[in-house]
Amino acid sequence: MVNTEPRVERPRSSSITQNKPKTLRPFNTAEIKVLLLENVNETAVAAFKKQGYQVETYSKALVGQELIDKIRDVHVIGIRSKTKLTKQVIDEAKQLMAIGCFCIGTNQVDLHHAATKGISVFNSPFSNSRSVAELVIGEIISLARQLGDRNTEMHQGIWNKVSKNCFEIRGKILGIVGYGHIGAQLSVLAEAMGMTVYFYDVLQIMPLGQAKQTETLEELLQVADFVSLHVPELEETKNMIGDAEFAKMKKGAYLLNNARGTVVQIPALVTALQSGHLAGAAIDVYPKEPASNGPHFTDYPDLLACPNLIMTPHIGGSTEEAQCMIGIEVSTALVKFVNEGTSVGAVNFPEVDLRAIREDDKNTVRLTHVHENKPGVLKEINEILADHNVEKQHSDSRGPIAYVMADIADVTEDLILKLHNKITNTSANIRTRLLY
Repeated sequence: MVNTEPRVERPRSSSITQNKPKTLRPFNTAEIKVLLLENVNETAVAAFKKQGYQVETYSKALVGQELIDKIRDVHVIGIRSKTKLTKQVIDEAKQLMAIGCFCIGTNQVDLHHAATKGISVFNSPFSNSRSVAELVIGEIISLARQLGDRNTEMHQGIWNKVSKNCFEIRGKILGIVGYGHIGAQLSVLAEAMGMTVYFYDVLQIMPLGQAKQTETLEELLQVADFVSLHVPELEETKNMIGDAEFAKMKKGAYLLNNARGTVVQIPALVTALQSGHLAGAAIDVYPKEPASNGPHFTDYPDLLACPNLIMTPHIGGSTEEAQCMIGIEVSTALVKFVNEGTSVGAVNFPEVDLRAIREDDKNTVRLTHVHENKPGVLKEINEILADHNVEKQHSDSRGPIAYVMADIADVTEDLILKLHNKITNTSANIRTRLLY
């Protein structure tokens, strides 16, 4: 039997015809103020200004009362490695919602205390990996050829053409301590230069290329011609390399530290270099570093007299490419948290996200609620929302805090204030925002 009914054409959905995500704005919040310190890359400044945020920038780190005065009324602060956001500083930041660390490390922030205040912290764990890996390759070649000492001599008018104790790196063994993103990229680059790669990591990791994992740090130290450190600053890694570890390294080996300053014991390094047990070293990070550029590097005078020692001022990730990528990555995470409540990528916070509210959902609001992680809170919240249509909801907890996001339909503007006040007055409330 032939179907004679007219065929109904269904409209095709596409990226052009589909409803666009709704641009949310915070309820009961003044213009978003952003404070960027330590010369955060211009890509981040542009991203925040595009959102209409008020942006204030400084090229240096702020400390003490100056930092406290500036942070009191800002909603977002962006820092690099020098600014210290302690409990005392965070307590003064009454409006602060989020912290952006435009670098890998977050040890300059009291992460736990920030979380208890409902402040999420974001960083950029991967964007500078290539820059650091390339710097290490340059340091390896420079150490093997004693380029640092030859350069210093030439600046002093001394011509010293020598080949003794200068080597190719082809065929040499590189030992990588910490096989994360930087260590893995370094592994690939080193093999391309003809080096044999061993690595040590507390986790069992699938190696790239022909790299081989050692069972112990001691095993790696004993076989490597060059030892490169790429571990985070943890209690387990503080003072990781000292007299005992240097003694296990080959005589004539080299040490490179582009990880964290507290990983290597400086007096032990000085002894190993001056005794000739190490043929050289490259150090980019130090236990104590100056807060600003200038003639402030005065804490380690014994290092200055060591032979074949390359010292750089924590510039591992300081390339235009890395800082541009870091600026984009961290600013994107901060904007999504401020505008949408999304906490994916936060280092101290439950990671919660919801799909976007559609542009045609005129009276849908998004609740973001940070609260103490204790029994009965969701029941209390859901009782408040019982008379509303909750379209979607997601909650998670991390340590002492929990975070819930919910999209609530059919909430007119005159009801937003009532809803906000009810949830803010719940017993476990830390921070509540309504976005609409």
